[in-house]
Order: sequence, then C-alpha cells, then structure tokens
Amino acid sequence: MRILLSLLLAATASMSLYAQDGGKKGGAKAPPKNLQILPADNYMPAMRSFTAALGVQCDFCHVADRSSDEKDEKKMARNMLKMVADINSKFPDGKQHVTCFTCHRGAQMPLTAPPAADAKQ
Repeated sequence: MRILLSLLLAATASMSLYAQDGGKKGGAKAPPKNLQILPADNYMPAMRSFTAALGVQCDFCHVADRSSDEKDEKKMARNMLKMVADINSKFPDGKQHVTCFTCHRGAQMPLTAPPAADAKQ
C-alpha cells in the first residue's frame, strides 16, 4: 500500500511540474535572451497577438536565433511597442485602448486611409 501511495504521489508531482513547464521536458525554462520591452514571465501572449494583428509569422521579425537583433522588423516592433505604451499611458483609466491591431488590422503595413466607399450608395 505504501508503494502504491508513493507512486501516486510521485506521479501527481511530476504531472504538476509537467503542466507548469508547458509540457516541455528538461525542467525549468531559462528566461529568454535580449528581451527588452515585454515581461520575461509572460511574453508569449503578446507575441501571439503580434502575429494575429500583423498577419505574419515569427520569422517576420526573428531569425533562427530569437535573441538576435539582426532584422530591422524586430527593431521597428520595439519602437512600436514603446509608442503604443506611451499612447495607452495617457488614458486616465489605465486600460489598454490601443494595440497593434488598432492600425494594422491584419496587415504588415498600418492602414492609413479608410476603405473605399461602396459604389452602391
């Protein structure tokens, strides 16, 4: 009975560690290198929102070494993050009103003109 209880306890502990690690082997994950703007403990949701807001994949801004600043798109993304944070800081309620999607709407280049009027009107 003790052996069964010990195995059950070990299995529960290993499953909880597996869940906390996102299902990756190798124990605790090292913090990302060269992360300058986003929080190290929760940057992936922001990265996913960038891909949706700009309609791109990770390699649009990143090379194989994700910490590299080789691509100008990554440098521009940092500037844009600073701009969005500055705009949002001016709202008195402290909420996020502006995101990448506000201007990009799923396009790599921000949309600066309204869509053409429908000819049926």
